[in-house]
Amino acid sequence: MRFGKSRLERFAKSLYRGCLMSQYDYKPVYERNLPHFQPPGACLFVTIRLAGSMPAAVLGQLKQEAEERERLIRKTAASADLHDLLYQEQKRQFGRFDQILDKAATGPMWLGQPEIAEIVAEAMHFRDGKVYDLDAFCIMSNHSHAVFTPLAKEDGTYHALQKIMHSLKRHTARAGNKVLGREGAFWQHESYDHVVRNRREWERIVAYVLNNPLKAGLVEKWEDWPWTYLKDT
Repeated sequence: MRFGKSRLERFAKSLYRGCLMSQYDYKPVYERNLPHFQPPGACLFVTIRLAGSMPAAVLGQLKQEAEERERLIRKTAASADLHDLLYQEQKRQFGRFDQILDKAATGPMWLGQPEIAEIVAEAMHFRDGKVYDLDAFCIMSNHSHAVFTPLAKEDGTYHALQKIMHSLKRHTARAGNKVLGREGAFWQHESYDHVVRNRREWERIVAYVLNNPLKAGLVEKWEDWPWTYLKDT
């Protein structure tokens, strides 16, 4: 490929800007295998799971089904309804995903060990008030849910979700692997997250998070689960 001088200069400048921008800098939208959205000041519902906690075949089936249903929605829905229908479909797919995690009989269950669950809980609390405002979390044996709002920095931008999760997962992975006497992947690389759109949805999601142990038949009241947190309001 050949470049004229002006085009080459623009190309070099774009490369330079790319080198200056970290992959963990704040971006309203970014994508890996899943799309991620972080509108400025938005509250987020985030789920992380242990590496190997879901069989690849099951993940592939869920992904294929999600893609097929999204294509159908985009093909048949009126443009005015498209956004809401896609959002409802995302919630439905997450419900299936989370149900499979809750019922998993195989795969790693390291978070079920109190010492490791405490590592994750402490890491979540440590970041509260520093990079996010933490509303709630629940730590299950193979995954964890959290609801939080990334905080604004002095320059007016927000702490990036991808940087928050990278820091939290890196710290807890190192500490967790040390307890387990193992090496290798601890968390699944990519997290699941979506934007909490309003107060009513916030209440529904927080209730969903807190009730995870009840749904799994582990306790009779959410307050009895030692790895559940709800901010005083």
